[in-house]
Amino acid sequence: MSGPEARRSERRAREHHATRANILEAARRVASREGARDLSLRAVAAEAGFVPAALYGYFAGKDELLLALAAEDLSALARAMRDAVAGHEGKGRLAAASAAALSLLRTTETIAAASAALPASAGHGEAERLFNGRLIAALKVLSDAAGMNSGSRQEQCDVLLMAATLSGLALLARAGRLGALGFTPEEILGRLDALFCGS
Repeated sequence: MSGPEARRSERRAREHHATRANILEAARRVASREGARDLSLRAVAAEAGFVPAALYGYFAGKDELLLALAAEDLSALARAMRDAVAGHEGKGRLAAASAAALSLLRTTETIAAASAALPASAGHGEAERLFNGRLIAALKVLSDAAGMNSGSRQEQCDVLLMAATLSGLALLARAGRLGALGFTPEEILGRLDALFCGS
């Protein structure tokens, strides 16, 4: 492909990407109003100014759309943790990364809601691959903050335990259950740091 045909193809690809981004923004607005678990393609299409069938040119269905939102949030999570540890050397890096992660996880439910959108067995869809890649990147940042190289199976298990703890902590905090149980997020994060970093 060259010349005018290549330019048309490039323009179509840019337009497709821009429309997809607009649909994701509309989905994020709907999710923030109605909750990510209750996200519907009809509501997203209305918010974006499309008929519902038009969304299928960009997403195979609600699950794929939800996974795309969660993948974006996983990228934001990794950035927030990376930024939080930037000013820390050694001790305190895990606590800083964990606090940043908890702050984001408490205010967004797309990552938790995505668990229902993932297939029971690992598939090969593009949305799932993107989600998995972003999840691995976030786990790598958490691993680095804890001073682990994630080379051993045990360290990989420890990173997953930390991530599961943060996810569960966010759910409890968001539901007001953490305070009802008599704990603060800082207390739990301090314990997490002590368990995995020996501080």
